Amino acid sequence: MVLVPLKDLSYLTNGYLETIIDWVPGMKNMRLRDFPSFIRTRDPSDHFMLDFIIDTTDSASKASGLILNTFHALEHDVLNPLSSMFPTICTVGPLPLLLNQIPDDNSIESNLWREETECLQWLNSKQPNSVVYVNFGSITVMTPEQLVEFAWGLANSHKPFLWIIRPDLVVGDSVILPPEFVNETIQRGLMAGWCPQEKVLNHPSVGGFLTHSGWNSTIESICAGVPMICWPFFAEQQTNCRYACTEWGVGMEIDNNVERDEVEKLVKELMEGEKGKSMKKAAMEWRTKAEEATAPCGSSYLNLDKLVDILLTKP
Repeated sequence: MVLVPLKDLSYLTNGYLETIIDWVPGMKNMRLRDFPSFIRTRDPSDHFMLDFIIDTTDSASKASGLILNTFHALEHDVLNPLSSMFPTICTVGPLPLLLNQIPDDNSIESNLWREETECLQWLNSKQPNSVVYVNFGSITVMTPEQLVEFAWGLANSHKPFLWIIRPDLVVGDSVILPPEFVNETIQRGLMAGWCPQEKVLNHPSVGGFLTHSGWNSTIESICAGVPMICWPFFAEQQTNCRYACTEWGVGMEIDNNVERDEVEKLVKELMEGEKGKSMKKAAMEWRTKAEEATAPCGSSYLNLDKLVDILLTKP
């Protein structure tokens, strides 16, 4: 059965992407749209990222092992089949928690933007689990219309929020928020250009995360025990979103065609609804499992030792 390339543009909206894919080892309940966005091409000969993924996958099949920023409990359904394909699988994540095991860590931060740490003081003034943290990562872009819908959805939820708005967040345009929105939310909203995300997610006042579902953001949110509203943009984010929402129980997906009413509804559910409470409970359970994996004698901790031994003994 040939699923891609798509026959024409209508296949993006006619329900074809809901096609169930049930033959990938270890991956269940997957739809075509849950796979990385690069498969949505109509002309693979003119899609360099699809070629790149195919070449990378082929190269990985020749590797002596894989090093993965995850932990066994989180992705064992996929890791078990991979273990039969590769002689060495080293899950050494979540890296943020593993890094905490290193005393006097002097590692270099990998942020692409300057962090505005003033937001941490603002968070100190808020009640526990009361703030929605909004950050779509360093690459995701949106239309001016989507920006406005997100803005009014947050405003109408009446929840405190910290919104990270990069200068290039809006595609081909500058970020312009309605003055009415700014006036409406000035007492309960804070907007910044960038922030120390791990510190923000681990702050006691942060109760939910509206995210693009990049892997770093997803794993950092799990480490912090923070549930998510997922708005995947491209690449592997669709897959991360699917797992967060259906396998791990820590996320809710928002439709790509953003509407303020849906944003408002999901934010309220995330912060005060029964679904939100269930997601928070699941997120805290995953946080505990992540901490166990990266503690001394945990699976990821031991795998890092194993990896170092392999590298030191390799001719």
